[in-house]
Amino acid sequence: MKKELIHLSHISKSYDGKPVLDDLDLVIHENEFVTLLGPSGCGKTTTLRILGGFETPDLGSVIFEGKDITNLPPNRRQLNTVFQNYALFTHMTVAENIAFGLRIKKKSASYINDKISYALKLVGLEGFEKRAVTNLSGGQQQRIAIARAIVNEPRVLLLDEPLGALDLKLRQDMQYELIRMKNELSITFIYVTHDQQEALTMSDTIVVMNQGYIQQMGTPEEIYNEPENAFVADFIGDSNLFPAIFVRDELISIDGKEFPCVDKGFGTDKPVDVVIRPEDVKLVPPGTGEVSGVVTDVIFKGVHYEMCVDVNGREWVAHSTTSRPKGMNVDIHVHPFNIQVMNKPGSEDEEAVQTNE
Repeated sequence: MKKELIHLSHISKSYDGKPVLDDLDLVIHENEFVTLLGPSGCGKTTTLRILGGFETPDLGSVIFEGKDITNLPPNRRQLNTVFQNYALFTHMTVAENIAFGLRIKKKSASYINDKISYALKLVGLEGFEKRAVTNLSGGQQQRIAIARAIVNEPRVLLLDEPLGALDLKLRQDMQYELIRMKNELSITFIYVTHDQQEALTMSDTIVVMNQGYIQQMGTPEEIYNEPENAFVADFIGDSNLFPAIFVRDELISIDGKEFPCVDKGFGTDKPVDVVIRPEDVKLVPPGTGEVSGVVTDVIFKGVHYEMCVDVNGREWVAHSTTSRPKGMNVDIHVHPFNIQVMNKPGSEDEEAVQTNE
């Protein structure tokens, strides 16, 4: 069983009277890679800053290994933060940047040199000790920022969108580097991003946030395959998100057409939302599927084709390695297991509230 490391207990925070976090309750376990994921303004960076000691919550407590650290300053917490802008000292060499925190702690010269060598080897920049940080690429600067944090041997590494300024290839490379470092160092990573692909690629646990609330928390597979509400379904990956009627157990109706499903317990003839991932939409010959339509758009995405199909005015999106030409008549088939049924919120306020409390 995983050991509980951090408990953000009923945290609330407002700026200028506007709530940013509202009774957020979150448990993080030791050696997890946890990603706080959500759109701008959802509260994820504020959560990270409260964890790091850079902000104090209006209500609630930050518990670390059973001790209340809510009012402890950042330098007395067993956490280090890597910021989006790296926050490196431009007048210092790579080695001087990495050693900065260790010198403040009055560590010996031999200890510092050993730590610099170890950290540079870990981030793949051996031999860069004497380089000026201004002569490094964005990806190299990002690695130095991580190395500087690692040498302080934090129990937790906080990362605030550290890959946001990198190009796509570099970001992908650094994602794998972070996974490798997490496994090698056996420390807890708490990572903030709005990039769904980053979250799905790197995380043990994803915390999806919106409007200061946790919408869903789970493994990447759970978040992607079993979204708990329409916001999560729409935010994580591409999706067909439709209003539907839950006719009875294991049967729904979309625009009057019935589809078998595997869900139960939603009642009889009840309005619901359903999500069907584009890769689960199968285009089959006319007369062999649940509904019929016409292909209206075809886009080549590299690993698959994205096709839009008009079904009596409702657009369905399908992903397939086989293209169908624009204007072609097709049927749509969806396996019952690939239809995810969700409760429809009763109001706009209900859409924002925490769904996993």
